[in-house]
Amino acid sequence: MDFNLSEEHEAVQFAARDFAKTELLAGVIDRDNQQKFDPALTRKMGDLGFLSMMVLPKYGGGGMDTLSYVIAMEEISKVDASASVIMSVNNSLVCWGLQAYGTDAQKEKYLTQLASGKMVGAFCLSEPEAGSDATSQQTTAVDMGDYYLLNGTKNWITNGSSSEICLVMAQTHPDKGHKGINALIVEKGAAGFSVGRKEDKMGIRASDTHTLMFSDVRVPKENRIGEDGFGFKFAMTVLNGGRIGIAAQALGIAAGAFELSLKYAQERKTFGKPISDHQAIQFKLAEMATKIEAARMLVYKAARLKDQGKDYVKAAAMAKLYASDVAMWVTTEAVQVHGGYGYVKEFHVERLMRDAKITQIYEGTSEIQKLVIARELLK
Repeated sequence: MDFNLSEEHEAVQFAARDFAKTELLAGVIDRDNQQKFDPALTRKMGDLGFLSMMVLPKYGGGGMDTLSYVIAMEEISKVDASASVIMSVNNSLVCWGLQAYGTDAQKEKYLTQLASGKMVGAFCLSEPEAGSDATSQQTTAVDMGDYYLLNGTKNWITNGSSSEICLVMAQTHPDKGHKGINALIVEKGAAGFSVGRKEDKMGIRASDTHTLMFSDVRVPKENRIGEDGFGFKFAMTVLNGGRIGIAAQALGIAAGAFELSLKYAQERKTFGKPISDHQAIQFKLAEMATKIEAARMLVYKAARLKDQGKDYVKAAAMAKLYASDVAMWVTTEAVQVHGGYGYVKEFHVERLMRDAKITQIYEGTSEIQKLVIARELLK
């Protein structure tokens, strides 16, 4: 085992860190307050290759490995988790899914646009009555011969209003249960496709999260991903990789809060000395750093297994479960280290604490991760 990053990985780390500090940091509090992400920043992320890191160069992507992706995710998440979730969905769920399972025509038409940053994608699985129970899809895609007629509602969709295409899971054969679900590429602007209200969220507030509605939307058969009934397997496979990205996001949120706490503890004085001289604060910093390092090892391991073509399902679930818990714990401790200053927006840690919570929920709750881990152990 080699715990050192290669020169290439260090270059990715530097580029992501530089982008986060020079482009994202200055307006992050305003974006959180206004609940709006600047489209110009999304375009810059696309121009720099952060939206298509694992896409092959022939489609316009960076052709990088998963480890490069999680390294970049961590650095960007230290500063702005709203930016990193845009990056995560486009990389892990949309681009990777299309590259792995799309047809040549689908890749040429959509993947090249997603890789260039000209398009942003959304992944539509959750519904009002189908969150953790993803088998209970009420959205239907009726086979009409050369097209599907799509009807239903999708909830909690990241990039809901800003995306140009959506990967939608819908039930075509109810009698077959989850084996009757299809994955369809649906273009924004299609007749009958509408965007509902924006969610007023606790955290990642600059990221646009919407309800999407489909009323007799005609989706050409050539926009189906994989064979008939492949949709549920597609969604679960894509989410396995997506968990690595969210684990990296959680890691970044925790690391960002720790870095702010370390700096603050060395600057803030009480009783005539920096609070970092007090053992109570030293113990907090020591435990924060240790938990973050443990989370980082789990995230890196999952990424390495994926890059090596090995089974990474358990490793990805473990990484997301632990890293998200660490993010929540570390950010709470960061607020405590900052005291009253930690409770105001100016010092950033209160936002990081709010952002941390969602990592225990989306792309599979912590409880679902435990089920996945247990099933893998009991095989």
